[in-house]
Amino acid sequence: MRDIIARTAARRTVTVTLRRLTATVVVAMTATTAACDRLLDVENPASVPIEALDNPALMQTLEAAAIQQFQCAFANFVATAGMLSGEYWSANGFVNNHPWEWRGVVQIRNEPGGCPGRNATSMGFYTPMQQARFQLDDLFTRASAFTDDQVPNRQRMLTEARAYAGYAFTILGETMCEMTVDGGPRLTSQEVWAMAEERFTEAITLATALGDNSLKNMAIVGRARVRLDMGKLSEAAEDARQVPAGFVRDAEFSTVTQTRENRIYNLTVANSNISVTPPYQDLTVDGQPDPRVPVQNMNRLGPDNATPFWRQLKYTAADAPIPIASYAEAQLILAEASSDPVEKLAAINRVRALSDVPAFAGSVTDDVIIEERRRQLFSEGHRYVDMLRKDLPFQSGTNRKGQTYSDLTCVPLPDVETLNNPNFN
Repeated sequence: MRDIIARTAARRTVTVTLRRLTATVVVAMTATTAACDRLLDVENPASVPIEALDNPALMQTLEAAAIQQFQCAFANFVATAGMLSGEYWSANGFVNNHPWEWRGVVQIRNEPGGCPGRNATSMGFYTPMQQARFQLDDLFTRASAFTDDQVPNRQRMLTEARAYAGYAFTILGETMCEMTVDGGPRLTSQEVWAMAEERFTEAITLATALGDNSLKNMAIVGRARVRLDMGKLSEAAEDARQVPAGFVRDAEFSTVTQTRENRIYNLTVANSNISVTPPYQDLTVDGQPDPRVPVQNMNRLGPDNATPFWRQLKYTAADAPIPIASYAEAQLILAEASSDPVEKLAAINRVRALSDVPAFAGSVTDDVIIEERRRQLFSEGHRYVDMLRKDLPFQSGTNRKGQTYSDLTCVPLPDVETLNNPNFN
């Protein structure tokens, strides 16, 4: 795979996160609490002592902020992973976009990502995912200090914090060349995945006690995924078997503000910034179009006047959800992790049946599983992870615009991390 995998937040990331949390709390308290009179007495209302966050009345605000931050990070991850894996080509000429296609090392190190608006072309997911990871763990710590009487729905809050944080750790562990948490030392991928597994396990316990099957299954799929990453195949298969048919847990988006909109939709439909690549065009099964990869030839070039523009039709609205965890993914994990050929074939065909795709009748090899994942999980961020996990070839040579693909595969830590973390000097 890769030698070392670096993880979670560095000092600057944490500082920015705390500032954003503080700003969110100030707005919420100004609008909803009587205690705001004391906060507004200070000269700069954006500068609030960290102790002010230790207020049970603010836990729901912190919860909403943490989950929204994760959903923003997840959308940016899916879009960026699509570029890195070759699901999408850059169809524009902006320097904060097209280097992600040809994997420019220097450019990528200077693009840690954010939560941009509707017309933004920037890519990257490291900073928002680290911020989400920090906020979710911080929420768990703060909410744990209170009682259920002090904080309504506290048990659900704790469960959400653990489940979503598990995904943040998983994604960072799967994709980054090296990782760190809160300005700490380098961590291996296995160390980061162990953190994710621990959070998923705790979320499963909490969700079971709470009786929340959606959060429970979200955490089970997440744990199956990270156990697959870790090579714990029998345990991954055991988890995957538990996920019921019809389950899906989505990242939810909204048109209330531009930063809450579905980025894939904005990049491909609202704008023409990225285009579906040839390997995902006109896919068929037994001579019929494969409904799992819905795309449309727009019969024109993108804004760069060089890229034939094909539009994805999986997300057709600015508020369209993106799956985080699903029954389909669980079955594909089962197909890969199981040692029983009969079970592997049944899992593949249960997934195909979800889209009315004809059953597969051959032997279920690794290549078959990877191809089924490529199609079923199109534009959900999985293809990039699979390419790293299975050491699959990346795009190489020179693209249609004369740009040369680098040999970079995983995402290097951004300069904002390495230049501010003494462990990387």
